[in-house]
Amino acid sequence: MNPPQTNALADGGGFVDSNLSALAIILGGGAGTRLFPLTKLRAKPAVPLAGRYRLIDVPVSNCINAGITRVFVLTQFNSASLNRHISQAYRFDRFSNGFVSILAAEQTPASKDWFQGTADAVRRVIPHVDGYRHDYTLILSGDQLYSMDYREMIRHHEETGADVTIGTIPVTADDAPAFGILKTDADHTITEFHEKPPADDLDGKESPVSDDLEDEGRVYLASMGIYIFSRDVLRDLLESNEEHHDFGKQIIPEAIEGKKVVSYPFTGYWSDIGTIRSFYDANLMLAEPNPEFDVYDPDRPLYTNARMLPPAKIESSFVQQSLIAEGSVIVNSQISKSVIGIRSFIGHNTTIKNTIFMGADHYPWQDPENRGYVEGPARPGIGEESYVEGAIIDKNVSIGKRCIIKNRDNIDEAETDMFYIRDGIVVIPKNTHVPDDTII
Repeated sequence: MNPPQTNALADGGGFVDSNLSALAIILGGGAGTRLFPLTKLRAKPAVPLAGRYRLIDVPVSNCINAGITRVFVLTQFNSASLNRHISQAYRFDRFSNGFVSILAAEQTPASKDWFQGTADAVRRVIPHVDGYRHDYTLILSGDQLYSMDYREMIRHHEETGADVTIGTIPVTADDAPAFGILKTDADHTITEFHEKPPADDLDGKESPVSDDLEDEGRVYLASMGIYIFSRDVLRDLLESNEEHHDFGKQIIPEAIEGKKVVSYPFTGYWSDIGTIRSFYDANLMLAEPNPEFDVYDPDRPLYTNARMLPPAKIESSFVQQSLIAEGSVIVNSQISKSVIGIRSFIGHNTTIKNTIFMGADHYPWQDPENRGYVEGPARPGIGEESYVEGAIIDKNVSIGKRCIIKNRDNIDEAETDMFYIRDGIVVIPKNTHVPDDTII
């Protein structure tokens, strides 16, 4: 006799057992050119977050916290580090049916091409997904920062009788031109879709929102790139529109014409980590006293690779409004409004302000001949008496003694062999060695 299935909805008042009725597909993204040089050697979802996580950990953790433990991650571009992280971080026990499985772009008798877009990627992996029982397919982006209970979204999908549900967030007229804008009626049914409408063409594109949101001017509903499709609807849309390769620009407008497409309004914190500036701002926000995204929420933990590192060691230093990851050693330094990643070494009398320092894969005092992971300079970290402000220092970077790294001339864009400036932020690429006394 088989044991009864338990409902994954914590309040017991829903309709769906999310363990069996839904599975998730996370899109690994394309080349990530707007996040370059952070994407020079890795896919966007593999970019480090908050000193110890990766961007991919956000949607995977949201799935696990919602009881959706069958997750496929679609990868294609610069995917080696992403594949390695997923294989190390997400190992479900043998008594569970859960998994986080990588589906890489592949050549088949039906297609010799790479993924041509988000919809094409899902269309190509459907044969791998169809073998698993499910009623709903949750399609997510791998490079966003937010906390959402997908069970509530599934419940909304069922209660409204939707074929497709789109996660939406209210934005102002100033922000609307950067998004796909959806217009809804009072029952959340989407009636119109407008791809990045210009600011002077927003009249009539407002949607019904709460009085509080209306007072804030957030009357335009932006697509979050988070979708729930009923199983047969997804296959019908993909098979009947084989020339359509993108969800946002092609499949969703087509669905609005012939299916019931509804909005799932979301009012919590959400950031699309699409640019260097948005990545920088989102990370430093996490170090604020009361951040909009709470990495300390015990009910919604953010999962990642369990590295078994020792606690951070801080000697005679001043640290203000900063995150210090495990394995770090900070000696007689000043750190303010910064994120310091795993295994970071900050030398004597160093100052770091408004900076993301991603840490390293090994300690600087380890003998290079005995390290298992040999990528990068022999001694990663920051040497004594250096000054770093307004920068992103990627992993395994070695900064010498008495260096000054700061965009002193307020340059918006620049590029050299050693560093880049993007959106006014100095970015030192992964594995770079910055010699002693360098001034940027």
